[in-house]
Amino acid sequence: MKISEDSVKTYCGYVAIVGRPNVGKSTLLNHLLKQKISITSRKPQTTRHRILGIETEGQHQCVFVDTPGFNSGENKALNRIMNETVLSVIADVDLVLFVVDRLSFNRGDVQVLDLLKKSKVPIILAINKIDLVKTKNDFLPHIQRLSSLFQFAEIVPISASTGYNLDLITRLTTNFLPESPFLFPTDQITDRSSRFLAAELIREKITRQLGDEIPYEVSVEIENFQDNEKIITIGGLILVDKPGQKKIIVGKGGGRLKRIGSVAREEMETIFGKKIMLRLWVKVKGGWADDQRALQSLGFFD
Repeated sequence: MKISEDSVKTYCGYVAIVGRPNVGKSTLLNHLLKQKISITSRKPQTTRHRILGIETEGQHQCVFVDTPGFNSGENKALNRIMNETVLSVIADVDLVLFVVDRLSFNRGDVQVLDLLKKSKVPIILAINKIDLVKTKNDFLPHIQRLSSLFQFAEIVPISASTGYNLDLITRLTTNFLPESPFLFPTDQITDRSSRFLAAELIREKITRQLGDEIPYEVSVEIENFQDNEKIITIGGLILVDKPGQKKIIVGKGGGRLKRIGSVAREEMETIFGKKIMLRLWVKVKGGWADDQRALQSLGFFD
């Protein structure tokens, strides 16, 4: 007897990836999806927006939510918005992946855990960058200490960069998905537009190339995005806080801006599968990171 597709049970739910800044949340999401949708760098607070990554396999659809690193520092509007994003996500998911860094569990991790304790959803503790741990004998006592802090659903050592134990993370997350129709088409991998991804890729290249020369108060706005049959034409506006930052990004004779554009264009061509024509400009807009109206125009309230 042939079974109707309508009679096949499907499971779908939201899984939040949370943690303090720079523990590898976005790298984890990209490797779980086997495709890059979230930008990464060694600089804290690279991720600013809530980004969905959708993994559909058989009867299971897992909607991962990559969140900004929870920050207890400066009280700028940008920081407040990113923290509010984390709080709103935690309140409305089926499972949390709490990512921490190796043998460290500092004040920032404690603050995140205190928030998670209020969520009343299962929490899997993912101890990331395990490939960088040199003193393996310290690892078991560290896990024992962490398990005494909270009754985690699971504690899993992983390496988001090498893929170690990510298959286990995938199996565990699907076990927590409620029975539900799929929320997205099976071929969809993110809720974000190509325009958004282009802006994020440009910002990633700025962050990676300039390191500590530029504070994180830099943003990118896509002013023009024309997707034709064989080529995508993109115009990107880079916003900085001070004139000196503009000079650093542009570089001598415009050389650094050209390098940023070149590496961003190459990665866009790989991701979008088309030739990219990319033009970049830099503009000084003082105090944009603490300007509610400017943040709204840059999509921080989406």
